[in-house]
Amino acid sequence: MKSVFVTVGTTSFDDLIATVCSPAALQVLQSRGYQKLVLQVGRGELKPALRGSPALAVEAFRFKDSLAEDLRRADLVISHAGAGSCLETLEEGKPLIVVTNEKLMDNHQLELAKQLHRDGHVLYCNCSCWILF
Repeated sequence: MKSVFVTVGTTSFDDLIATVCSPAALQVLQSRGYQKLVLQVGRGELKPALRGSPALAVEAFRFKDSLAEDLRRADLVISHAGAGSCLETLEEGKPLIVVTNEKLMDNHQLELAKQLHRDGHVLYCNCSCWILF
């Protein structure tokens, strides 16, 4: 089953969760052949509506001791730009879209995302444009 894993790490990034759960995003994922969406929602306030369709099963959890198994099972990872999440995903050799959280002070995640992109490891964007991928 072709799957997407979304992670926000130990942070709160409700904008990312809301974006990937939007009807438009779910439609894009389905159109690219994904059948499962797994959301690690961290400390966020948002409780995603887990209304997948017959073509896309949706699961969510806050935290686990390790995300290694979720990363191994994923065909695509969409992640906040936390260093740990990015590096762990890249170590698994998974395609990675990094979504920067523009609400963070000084948007420091953008520097990491830009460098990983320049080095050819990731695509990066913000919540407004990720659906273009």
